[in-house]
Parts: sequence; structure tokens; C-alpha cells
Amino acid sequence: MKLHHTIIFFVVLMLYACNTNTIKSHKTQYDKRTINQFGKTDFDRMADLEIRENIESLKTLALKFYKRNPNQLKKSTMDDAEKMVNWIFSGDHEDNFESLQNKKDTEALNLVFDESFEGDRVLALIVGLKTMMLQAHGNKIDFYMFDSLNPQNIYNVARNIEVVVWKLSSKKDLNGTPFLITNTLTENESNLSFEREFGKMIGRTDYFAFTISEKTERTITRAVQSVSTRIFLPFI
Repeated sequence: MKLHHTIIFFVVLMLYACNTNTIKSHKTQYDKRTINQFGKTDFDRMADLEIRENIESLKTLALKFYKRNPNQLKKSTMDDAEKMVNWIFSGDHEDNFESLQNKKDTEALNLVFDESFEGDRVLALIVGLKTMMLQAHGNKIDFYMFDSLNPQNIYNVARNIEVVVWKLSSKKDLNGTPFLITNTLTENESNLSFEREFGKMIGRTDYFAFTISEKTERTITRAVQSVSTRIFLPFI
């Protein structure tokens, strides 16, 4: 049964792998005969694929957010959105941004919905999500047989992404304006591309969390949050 689940997981992730935008991609070809694949189990390769595909989704979302919210891009640079996104993911900054007060993970995510924050909310969102995912994966994107991942932390990432999606759709500033514009739902236009990309990330992360839980026999505590008290879950 575990092997069957593993095969399904790989098939699902590969279906998500198609990305045709101009953002630089660092996807790895998973050939077990290559040197970097020595010392890896199937679960290690699954972890590699899950985190890297989620980062690819973040790149896609970053580009979408900047194009949908050009006012935020102008707060950071006069360059185009593609160059900004490449800098976020490939620049020499180690995810430390003075404009975000060097905040990361959920602290950066809170800036997105902070009325007093005057910086680039797209940058805060993407850096927050990226560093949160990396922290839950031990700040690694390459895994080997002696690496250990906590399934509860992976599960909490999925729940936190759900909180982000909820806040983006419901939280507004004092003028009643969304902090960031995402999906468009009007009589003449319907664009749910943001929701779909977030859904892919949640699906991958959830499946991986429960697969790791089954493999390591470590129980996941399911979070139950009401709409009015949704908060970001910590890592353990």
C-alpha cells in the first residue's frame, strides 16, 4: 500500500510540474543513476520533488501577484516583474530584506495584512511563504536517507497556506480595499488562477505530510480553526 501511495504521489506532482512562464527554473531530473541520487531513498526523492514543485508554484504566484498588483512592485524596483521574481528566488540576499525588517516565515506573512506596513506586500507574502516552507523542511531542498522531517511541521505549512488564502480573500484595509488583489470574480470576468495554484501547494504538502507520518509512524495532530480565530500555526 505504501508503494502504491508513493507512485501516486510522484504522478500527481509531475502533473503539477508544467510551468511555461519566463521565470528561471531549477528543476532537477530524477535519474537514479546520477551521482546526486546516490544515498537517496524513494521518500527522499519524494521530499525533493515536493519542496521544489512548491517553490515553482511560489514563483508562478509571485509573478501573478506583481502583475495583478503593480503598485507593490514599484515599492521595490523599477524593473519588470520577471526580474524582480528572479531576484527574490536567486538573488544574493539569503532571504534577508531590510524593507521587511528582515522578518521571515509567519512574521513576514503578518506584514502583508498589517495596516501600518508601507512596504512591498507581495515581497512579504512570497518571502514569508518561501521561508516558512523551507523552515518546515529543515531549510533544505535536497534530502538523503539520514535526513529527518517532522510531518506535523509539513502539515502545519498546509494549514498556514489555507490561512493566507482566507486572509487574502477576506481581510481589507481601513478603506475597505483588499491588501492584495488576487482572483477576479465579476459578471464579465472570472479568474481563479491564484486559488488553483495555492490549491496545488496545499494538496502536495498535505499528501506529503501524511505519507511521512505513515512512514515514520508519527501521529499528526489535526488543527481545527474557526473562521474568526484563524492564526498561523507554529513549528515544533
